[in-house]
Amino acid sequence: MSKKSGFKIIGTGRYLPGRPYTNHDLARVMDTDDEWIVRRTGIRQRHFCPEGVGVSDLALPAAKQALEDAGRAPTDVDYILFNTMTPDHVFPGSGPLLGEKLGCVGVPALDLRTQCAAMMFSMQVADSLLISGAAKTILIVGAEAHAGFMPWSDWDILEGTSDKKPEPEDWDRATRHRGLAILFGDGAGAMVVESGENGGGVLGMDVHTDGCHVDKLLIPAGFRTRPFISKRTVEEDLWIPTMQGRDVFKYAVTELPKSIRRACERAGVGVGDVDWFVAHQANQRINDVVRERLDVAPEKVPSNIARYGNTSAATIPILLDEMRRDGRLQEGQLVCFLALGAGIHWGSAVVRL
Repeated sequence: MSKKSGFKIIGTGRYLPGRPYTNHDLARVMDTDDEWIVRRTGIRQRHFCPEGVGVSDLALPAAKQALEDAGRAPTDVDYILFNTMTPDHVFPGSGPLLGEKLGCVGVPALDLRTQCAAMMFSMQVADSLLISGAAKTILIVGAEAHAGFMPWSDWDILEGTSDKKPEPEDWDRATRHRGLAILFGDGAGAMVVESGENGGGVLGMDVHTDGCHVDKLLIPAGFRTRPFISKRTVEEDLWIPTMQGRDVFKYAVTELPKSIRRACERAGVGVGDVDWFVAHQANQRINDVVRERLDVAPEKVPSNIARYGNTSAATIPILLDEMRRDGRLQEGQLVCFLALGAGIHWGSAVVRL
């Protein structure tokens, strides 16, 4: 495809709240252990937001760090793309809240709800805004506060500040949802993008949505009921996500390799030409199988899921920031971003740095 200019990442940042919570901490409130969690997910710890902290609060330090890294001020930002599935409020979105906290009042702020695949869609939107001239400097943020749907109420026990044991019904409830609860963590990542020349930018993209699989991963509560939050919502845990993990796994390891090959073909490169595959950090087993099906060397697929868990929309910008700051990412390299999330949304993007 013919493009006026490229998509250039000029700054990144990240923020993780509080201390890490280990698998041993989770074992205080549900029937699980470190070996069981690591074997299934690759996760060893994660971070959780404290009470009263929302995703716009998490996004603020990550955004400031990204702007500083880019050498830009908040007043230089002329578009905000905010990605989250755990917003501060049902409405409005969290983009306006971040804009106000940053001092970007009057700047368009678009919230995207494509869950774990959010960065793929935001990159496509940002690329289009830059090419059209509608924006010059775009702040892309992914932030999540999953602590709000964790299936336990005994945070003092989890913290280790109380020696009491959970009530049997609380223990059973948390254990019933452990397949989901062990996966998620909180955090934020941000990137600043502008138009760039010299053949850089988004070279090929492939994004998809299949609503036939909405039931594979969703929060049942919503505006189909009157009121949308009721006694039944709480008693039946309809505010906690439900997940058909095996189906999501199969879908991811089948569709993501296909998507990556299509994105590479559109970019005019081979899979073997890609320097880095920056994958959404949902489950280490998923990324391992995708890598094997592409016949890609393990060292080309970096991972930080052991330290942060699945931070949904934030995983890719957090990992990207780590790689930029430790020197792994270099100008001119080819990076393939890939992700799949609830919707089901999925896709990949090949970017020349």
